Amino acid sequence: MLKKSTIKISELYTIKTFISTLVGVCLGIFALRGFMIPNLFMDGGVTGISLLLHEIFHLNFSAAFLFINLIFCILAYKYVSKMFAVRTAIAVSILCLGVEFIHIHAVTTDKLLIAIFGGSLIGIGMGLVIRGGAALDGFEVLAVFTTRKIGFTMSEVILFFNAIIFMVAALKFGVESAMYSLITYFAAVKMCDYVVDGIEENTALNIISKDPELIKESLVVNFKKGITVYKGERGYLPGDLTHKISVDIIVVIVSRLEILNIREEVARLDPEAFMYVSSIKETKGGVVKMKHGHK
Repeated sequence: MLKKSTIKISELYTIKTFISTLVGVCLGIFALRGFMIPNLFMDGGVTGISLLLHEIFHLNFSAAFLFINLIFCILAYKYVSKMFAVRTAIAVSILCLGVEFIHIHAVTTDKLLIAIFGGSLIGIGMGLVIRGGAALDGFEVLAVFTTRKIGFTMSEVILFFNAIIFMVAALKFGVESAMYSLITYFAAVKMCDYVVDGIEENTALNIISKDPELIKESLVVNFKKGITVYKGERGYLPGDLTHKISVDIIVVIVSRLEILNIREEVARLDPEAFMYVSSIKETKGGVVKMKHGHK
């Protein structure tokens, strides 16, 4: 019985990732053909490089995009994950075929609309593909590889390479075009983050109080939250390292909509309570939020 259930869950997950990847690729095709390529708009990463090669050297966009990404897929196969590399190669190949053979008239010629909607659509598409276990842009792979070699963070590496792309775009198409392309890039990044991390982003609220039992009761009973309690020590003040007391460190996962009310309640119960918030990318399992159903 357990084996059948496990197989079903695995099959559902595979279907879910496939649909996510396919929808993401379709949005990417629509963004490129309907907004960016007809209007000479750049983006960051491999997309930006391919568009530059297309406009400067008149190389076929799909061929350039596929070739560059396949190089990164080889790196991913060797240094990241074989499954990730295969899925990325398939997603990139489908996108290239779509861009090559699906013809869409330019949706608009308004530069601001192109930057915002074109960037947002391609960002959503990239986010969905990432959720499907692949990528539409090999720059993330390059960033991982380069970070190991030179010690910079992924964000710094990606920003450096994209800065070069936009500088070339400014020289070729003018500063105004490059500035609009920056808007496109930031719209894409923001929407990709929303899709990957979730619009209802969760954070971990950590609470240290002299009266932890009241706070535990309020979180569980009033806010219907699951909590985790760590045993720790506080004290260790400057000049007096021997002064310490045992404390309960209460950790509760909250959404951005809940955090203010919970912090106000904790402050009411213990005005001297110490609280700090740490960001988390994803939650799964446990009691994160209550689902309202029929009683």
